[in-house]
Amino acid sequence: MPAFDLAATPLRDLNHALHAVTPKTNDRAFEIRNPRGSHAVAVGCSEPVTVAVHGSVGYYCGGMNAAADITIHGSAGPGVAENMMSGRVVVEGDASQYAGATGRGGLLVIKGNASSRCGISMKGIDIVVGGNVGHMSAFMGQSGHLVVCGDAGEALGDSLYEAKLFVRGKVKSLGADCVEKEMRPEHLQTLERLLAAAGMAEVEPAQFRRYGSARKLYTFNIDNADAY
Repeated sequence: MPAFDLAATPLRDLNHALHAVTPKTNDRAFEIRNPRGSHAVAVGCSEPVTVAVHGSVGYYCGGMNAAADITIHGSAGPGVAENMMSGRVVVEGDASQYAGATGRGGLLVIKGNASSRCGISMKGIDIVVGGNVGHMSAFMGQSGHLVVCGDAGEALGDSLYEAKLFVRGKVKSLGADCVEKEMRPEHLQTLERLLAAAGMAEVEPAQFRRYGSARKLYTFNIDNADAY
């Protein structure tokens, strides 16, 4: 198992080793110690490797991930799993603002709380948060799922497109064009699948409420198509 101590090894060497992995590479489990809040740890992984980060990280850990399974045994700074394409990123602690921003696929699991704008402009990523999320989470969410096992802050789902939001706790307020919707059997099945994938199978899907777009914003009016 390749191991990197970032107290002694430059971050560039770690990311170079991850980017050098090919389908013929035998070593596919990486261990990272002493990240000490480093930024851009394990970014741009394009092969199905396993990465264990022992400690907290700074900006953009796991950004642009494609296929890797990354676990952060600590907390994460802003933009964890930003623009993720596939694979899985797990944060054992808390995550700062805009976690999973613009993510196009894969699964982001935050076992603690997430700060503001969690899932901003999400484009297909699935995000499961064990605790609370801050204000304007899923702002302009286009596709994918945001599952919040705790509470949500102000302006949840502001200017939402087609992303689906599920919150078990209280919602301080809904953003523009975001409304509560009926929870149907297929949504309970989706929740059950996502919670199981996040290692939270003990959480009961029936305790959640579903939120989505009312589809009344300017962008949903076909007469305004020429404006873009």
